[in-house]
Formats: sequence, C-alpha cells, structure tokens
Amino acid sequence: MSNNDTPVMEPQQWVEKLKTGIAGFDLVAEGGLPKSATTLVAGTAGSAKTVFACQFLAKGIMEFGEAGVFVTFEESPKALRKHMGSFGWNIEEWEEEGKWVFVDASPPPGEKPMVTGEYDLGALIARTEYAIRKNHAQRLSIDSLGAIFTQIGDVATVRGDLFRIASAVKELEVTALLTAERTKEYGDIARYGVEEFVADNVIILRNILDGEKRRRTLEILKFRGTTHQKGEYPFTVLPGEGIEVIPLSAMELTQKSSNIRISSGIEELDRMCGGGFFRDSVILVSGATGTGKTLVVTQFMGGGVEYGERCLLFAFEESQEQLFRNATGWGVDFETMKAQGQLRVVCRYPEAAGLEDHLIKMKEIIQKFRPNRVAVDSLSALERVSTEKGFREFVISLTSFIKYKKIAGLFTSTTPTLLGGSSVTESHISTITDSIILLRYVEMYGEMQRGLTVLKMRGSMHEKDIREFTIDGKGMHIGKPFRNVTGILSGHFTYMASGELDRLSRLFEE
Repeated sequence: MSNNDTPVMEPQQWVEKLKTGIAGFDLVAEGGLPKSATTLVAGTAGSAKTVFACQFLAKGIMEFGEAGVFVTFEESPKALRKHMGSFGWNIEEWEEEGKWVFVDASPPPGEKPMVTGEYDLGALIARTEYAIRKNHAQRLSIDSLGAIFTQIGDVATVRGDLFRIASAVKELEVTALLTAERTKEYGDIARYGVEEFVADNVIILRNILDGEKRRRTLEILKFRGTTHQKGEYPFTVLPGEGIEVIPLSAMELTQKSSNIRISSGIEELDRMCGGGFFRDSVILVSGATGTGKTLVVTQFMGGGVEYGERCLLFAFEESQEQLFRNATGWGVDFETMKAQGQLRVVCRYPEAAGLEDHLIKMKEIIQKFRPNRVAVDSLSALERVSTEKGFREFVISLTSFIKYKKIAGLFTSTTPTLLGGSSVTESHISTITDSIILLRYVEMYGEMQRGLTVLKMRGSMHEKDIREFTIDGKGMHIGKPFRNVTGILSGHFTYMASGELDRLSRLFEE
C-alpha cells in the first residue's frame, strides 16, 4: 500500500431495535430489544417475569399500535386477564379488537402438568404462526420455557423444538420474548441450562433478599450484535403501571449551572453562604435530633413562598398536622401557604413502600406540582428501608432529577449521636451536594447550646466560623462565633485559656 492509499473501512452493521415501552428499560437497552430476534427473560419465582412478558405486549398495543401474541404454558388466559387488570391493561378488550391473541397451552384447571415423553410442539408452533400471520402481530411472548420441559422431559427434544421456535420468529419477523425460571439469584442462567443458547439475547431479573429487605434488579446479560448498558439496575412493580426500571447509567452531568441566588429564609444564614443558595443547588442539613433541622426546612419553605415560589415538602418522620403546628410556633403559616397553592406537603411512613416506589412517586409529584423548591425531611428515615447500595442509587437518582429540573433541593440527615459524628447518609450524599450545613450541640460551662457552620458551598466563598444560634417563636437566630473552644464538630470539646489564644495569635502574626 502506498502512502497515498487510504484503507477501506467496512461499514458498521447496526441492529435495529424495537422500543418496549417499559419505563426506563429502553434507556438501559439503548433503544429497546433487538428487532426480529428472541430474548430470554430469566428469573427466580417472584421476579416479575410474567409481568415483563405481558407488559411487553401491552405497551406495544397502547403506545405503538402493534398487535401481540401471548403463548401461555402455566397460567390460564382467564387468570392472566384478571391479574394483569390491576395494571390497567384491559386484555379482554384488546382480544375483541384483534390486538392481543392467546395461544393456550396451560394445563386444565386443577390439574398439574405431567411429563408425557411424547409431547410435540409442532402443533403449538403452527397455531402460534397462524395467530401471528392472521393478526399481523409484531410481538410475541412465551411464558414459560420451564413448563415445556415439564411436559416433554427430554432435553434434546426440547432443545430442537426451541430452535424451531427461534427459526419461526426470524422467518415471521416478529420480536419474541421468552421467560424461563432460575433456581438461584446468582448462578446458572436458567434451570435446564439450554434455554440461553436458543435465544439471541438474555435479560436477568433478580429479587434479592438483603438482610430483611427485598431489592429487585434487572441486568442485560447479552445482546447479540448490538450495545446495551452494563450492570444491574433497580426496578419496581407499580400498581396501575407495571415494571419501571431506574436507569442510573442514563444520567449525564449535562445540567446547566445558575448564578442566581435564592434566600434560605434565614437572613444571617444567607450572609454566611455568600448571599444565599444557588437556584439549582442541592443542600444537606445535618445534625442530631432536636438541633433544628426541621426548622431550617420550614424557613426554607417559608422563604420560597415569600418570593412567590412554589414549594414541596416530603416528610417521612412527622405528620402534616405536626408540621403545620410546629411551623405556626415558629411564625410560619403553612396552612395559608397550602390554601394559596404555593405549598404542598406529602407525608408518608418510610416503611409504607420500597425505596424505588418512593422515588418514582416523588418524581411523579414533582412533575405534576412543578415546584421551585423541594425539601426532604429526612433522608435518614428512608435509609432504614433500603440496602446501602439501594439507598445510594436513590440519592443519586433524586438529586440528578431535581438538578435537571433546575429545582433547589434541601435534604436533612440525622447524626448518630447528640454531639455529632458522621452518618451513613452523609457519606452517601456529601459528594453530590452543593452545600452542607452542620448543626451541632455545644456544651458550654454546664449548659447545652446549639452551633451552626457552613461546611461546604460549591462555587462560592462562605463563612468558616461556627456560630451560636437560638430558636424562639420567630424561628432561628444566628449569633456570634464560638470562641475559646475547639473540637465542636468532632464532639470532643477543648476549652482554651485566653493566654493560650494570645500566644497562638502572635505565632500566626509572626
């Protein structure tokens, strides 16, 4: 080849993808399932395989006008119509319209599937092909492959029949989804060890018990000839909606930064922060119980309403009546703010739902209410109902969402001891917050006082002093810095004599 010769590059082959319509999944799959191919969805009992298979067809009908065929080996069509109706999917109506067709291979009611040794899938494949052609179906779900093994018993025969199904899928140019059961969350892909070799693509659903908490995750193990996001992603199953995947990998650091300042609702705190918080910042307020975290939240809400902003408060430790009563005691009228439509307060017990469910519900409320400010009191309460990994994913997802929406967010965190100390919550969120405010108890000459400091203020100068503050019927009042004492933040106080302070001052001057 001469220096002037240019190497000829082979054109890159792209696999066309079919959007599933399953919330969050298409982002993880980078466009959806490979079109006109077979995808195996494997999982243990209770991992939502059947819901995934049904939702694949339901979303095709509702969002893309694509008809589907559902081949069932386990649950009867009657049972599926009933169970899937809770997600808002009217399968019976779609059947009447020719958009959803059942091919029923389930055992008769009251009978268990028996191993016959002579079961032939030929007739069933023919029925399935006929239904696809007649209704011009573009999607096919088969639930489940394990039931085929139960009815046939011979692995070699089943493998041959599965290859026949895969060949028929390619010939008919439909996108097929097959479910299979696993025996372990981490181990063999499927029970019989041949299912994954028939499919072009493999998705694994997990329902992991970590301690006393359940956590559902989804992993795309293999996509033949195309790309996808790697790793496990949390998902949940919501009444009235179905599966929703939380695609952390789809989050990008592309949000714009604002130079506009907003008030914290506490005049002296604004001065300590160099003029207030930034419009799109995330603020963490950390302190022991009783140090004034909820008061900071209350004044943050009140300050927003005072400037004509809409404010949203998620409370996980106190009821609305308690919050309104406390706000009144500090001179903030939550009742009027709510009546005017400027404030919304949502109170829920953390244990009322899984963390993924809380996250999705919070996002929905934010989308509908369209607030300028959001407060969460407290993150520590939510930490109790999740695994450590799940909690970190929750925090990243929520903070990314509100920053993308250019909303100011204020979160509270409770320290493990009265005199401070770092909490698990802080370790998960501190690196992704723009500002950190620490509230601490300070013992001074036998009397317990409160101290406040701005530990971090991204993009701005801020005051470094630890300031004393008091609370009365008008809220928080920040006073002078503490002097003659060190070790406040660590909880190990040391008092210094004035002579020692003078000596240190001279050393610094020299």
